[in-house]
Amino acid sequence: MNKPFISTNSRSNADLDQRAIAILRENEWGDYTLPTKGLYPYQWNWDSMFVALGFSEFDLDRAWTEVETLFQGQWDNGMAAHIVFRQDDPSYFPGPKIWGSSHNPENPPTSGCSQPPVAATIVKDLYEKNPAAGKQRLEEIFPKLMKWHRWFHTMRIISGGAAIAVTHPWESGRDNSPDWDKALADVDPTGIQPYERKDTSHVDPSMRPTKFEYDRYLKLVEWGRERGWDHANITREGPFAVADPGITFILMRADRDLRSLALLLGKESAAHEIDTWLYRSQHAANYLWNDEIDAYAARNLRNGQHADGVSSVSFLSYYAGIAVPKRDARLQKTLDRILEASPYSVPSFDPEHPKFDSCRYWRGPTWAIVNYLIARGLQEYGFEEKAKRIRTDTRKMIQTSGFFEYFDPLTGEGAGGNNFTWTAAIWLAWASPMTD
Repeated sequence: MNKPFISTNSRSNADLDQRAIAILRENEWGDYTLPTKGLYPYQWNWDSMFVALGFSEFDLDRAWTEVETLFQGQWDNGMAAHIVFRQDDPSYFPGPKIWGSSHNPENPPTSGCSQPPVAATIVKDLYEKNPAAGKQRLEEIFPKLMKWHRWFHTMRIISGGAAIAVTHPWESGRDNSPDWDKALADVDPTGIQPYERKDTSHVDPSMRPTKFEYDRYLKLVEWGRERGWDHANITREGPFAVADPGITFILMRADRDLRSLALLLGKESAAHEIDTWLYRSQHAANYLWNDEIDAYAARNLRNGQHADGVSSVSFLSYYAGIAVPKRDARLQKTLDRILEASPYSVPSFDPEHPKFDSCRYWRGPTWAIVNYLIARGLQEYGFEEKAKRIRTDTRKMIQTSGFFEYFDPLTGEGAGGNNFTWTAAIWLAWASPMTD
């Protein structure tokens, strides 16, 4: 096993609090926030929601603004896109011209797929910090959240199913996870236009997706663009459709929180509609459960085949509110094994699996945002020691390495982009000792 990484730039917790606030401010771009300068020069969907959580620790008004700006790019069909382009920055590829998703000329251009819908849960958190200040803003954002959730439950469900499909790995937020390997290998990249990647000029290529993967990512973009981004058609007939435990569980939690907000606002019909979505939750969990690995796992919707490895999102079932006692006993043993193998938990992929790579994006590294969601769910179900372990690991990684995009789970060393906004946000909202 690799030796732990020891930074020579360790700072006090108070200094880290101030540095985290400075990173959020430095990455502000008007009323929205960049994930980090250079590597990601636009507004990303779930990044901005975690950013809002961080801002809410010291500037609640700015937190609400972050949420509101994301929905300026919402499609008429309800989708909140994974990237909102407010300029055409040559430092990023693929930009708005490649996506070609001119869904509404009055709104800023966007990508053609979505991302994990943490927004309703974050909005509920913001509202609860100051109900009087947030009531009007909640009233205004609620219909947009309903439209987005309705989009998932209509445009990303295969007829008769319940688990949420992703039609592009980018939609999952976990771009190069081994969860997608087999389904992605079935995508024929023949005929894609020549391209030049920009991400590997900002970050060590060994930490990024491979050319094999990128060719197929772009083929899926071309396929969607050629069909005018007809999302229902893409889900039914596209070359890639995989049921994702990450989005499925995050949406289940968001549906529950959106229902609470609907009742708070007196919107009974909306609450009843959400009930129909939640009714299918257990069926979705059953579909994703893989007896062979004792965990929830992605499942190819074209052939029913499960992924054969455990991803960190397998443990979001608690966050989603899914409890099956006999199954949970097995899932807890799987989590115990992975925690034992990972000095800095929770790795994005099983460290004992042959596909594990401790530094390559979503094939092994630990991510503070996912740790936060996992620990939140575990805490709510009474697994306090494991929640504390995950929080402590997150704290140690940031204390020793700084605010990186993600971390090596074997050494704690930072990787990917630096001065990363969502890591700073999670520090402020959860990992910092100041939140104890």
